[in-house]
Amino acid sequence: MSGATVLAAMGIWTLIALAVALAARRGMGEGANEFFLGGRRLGGFLSGMTYAATTYSAFMLVGLVGLTYRTGVGALGFEMTYLIFTVLFLLVFGPRFWLVGKRQGQITPPELLGSRYENKWVALTAAVISFVMLIPYSAVQMIGAGLLVSGLTGGQVPFMVGVVVMALLSGFTAIWAGMRSVAWTDAVQAITMIVTSIVAVLFIFWRFFGGPAGFAESITTQSPELLEFTWSPALFVGLSLPWAFFALTNPQVSQRLFVPAKLSSMRKMIMYFAVFGFIYTIISTIFGFAATDIVPGLENPDNAMPALLSQLPIALSLIIFVGIFAAGSSTLGSIILSLSSLFTRDVVRVVKPGISERAERRLAQIAMVVLLALCVGFASLRLNLIAVLSSMASGGLLVMAPAIVGAFFWKRGTAAAALVSMIAGAIVTGTMYILGPSFYPLGWWPSVWGGGLTTVLFVVVSLFTRQPASAVAFVDELNKELAERHLT
Repeated sequence: MSGATVLAAMGIWTLIALAVALAARRGMGEGANEFFLGGRRLGGFLSGMTYAATTYSAFMLVGLVGLTYRTGVGALGFEMTYLIFTVLFLLVFGPRFWLVGKRQGQITPPELLGSRYENKWVALTAAVISFVMLIPYSAVQMIGAGLLVSGLTGGQVPFMVGVVVMALLSGFTAIWAGMRSVAWTDAVQAITMIVTSIVAVLFIFWRFFGGPAGFAESITTQSPELLEFTWSPALFVGLSLPWAFFALTNPQVSQRLFVPAKLSSMRKMIMYFAVFGFIYTIISTIFGFAATDIVPGLENPDNAMPALLSQLPIALSLIIFVGIFAAGSSTLGSIILSLSSLFTRDVVRVVKPGISERAERRLAQIAMVVLLALCVGFASLRLNLIAVLSSMASGGLLVMAPAIVGAFFWKRGTAAAALVSMIAGAIVTGTMYILGPSFYPLGWWPSVWGGGLTTVLFVVVSLFTRQPASAVAFVDELNKELAERHLT
């Protein structure tokens, strides 16, 4: 496919996304609540689509396809584990985040933790860990775009062009109108993602296999090894554990639990996300299985989707490319917006508590530019195995899980325990990932050791330190309100 054709498709999609962002800005109010959370008044469908588009990124149609291409059905089990746990956690924690955030006017998940544990350093620590772990994950979206444009054009369009274009588009939509802009573009991009993917799957079924039955027969006879679960327990748990807690520990998605207008809107959000996630997961793994038959023998599995697209008609390839580009740019924009809110709410306000909301918004916009530059630099390293890199980022964020769960369900949890567990867990997890697999004790991944250490430290330190004065009232009042709303 010619470079000019791909660049034209990117240009057209960028114009569409910018038009949506400009429309979203109309009627936007002032203040941090409006900029970062869209005024907490998103409806169920819009909330569901922005949650889905933020969660299901370039990782799916590049990373998960590549993981399926290499490991087969194990990748499906891994991703389904994530979906099941996410829906369960949303049902349990979603109303709690929403009620506390609305009642106390909190904007970021670390801010909620700081309030619950009555300690600003808890919020600051959670924010710093999020920065360290999410910059690589943000770069994954850019890497996906770079691999696609380079692979589709045979190198005519350099890898870094896809990276930079995605950075510019995501940055503009987030900087221009904050959450309103990101949510509106997310909705358009989520619909684009799912529709283009369904069209492509149907075409591949009939073009290469003669229909779904032919596809199933081809996989079972030509590549039966892909239908065997060959993952070791250490690999499956190491990859799945961080993703299981993704909904709680990744601020760009947990922050979206603050934005629905009503609890009924949140219930619809969860329903829309569950349906979207199930369909998109099945489609992504089908692409991976199909690629093993259509483009076998690839050395880098992350090139499976670009290679598969090169076998499709130009028009269809461009449509799918736009869907993947949309997925990555929506996730990137959401992460950058979320990290900028963490910077102003949980870092700057520690140093300068009296900062005005106008100044806060300006600082957030500057922070987005700096963060995008860092992500571009990381993406230029062109690290392989997007799925593994994504799980590493979530593995680092997993160390916040005990403090988050304890905030809502354990009155005895303390600020000292939250601080010690997060800091020690992050150091251990990060060190193990840096040193590599030869330093994984007993072969188990860093997420297992880091998550286990964090949990033990949180419980033990809590038992030997004093709980916040308001901890009992916080949990009891929240449970009472949930009971009154029949949400326990």
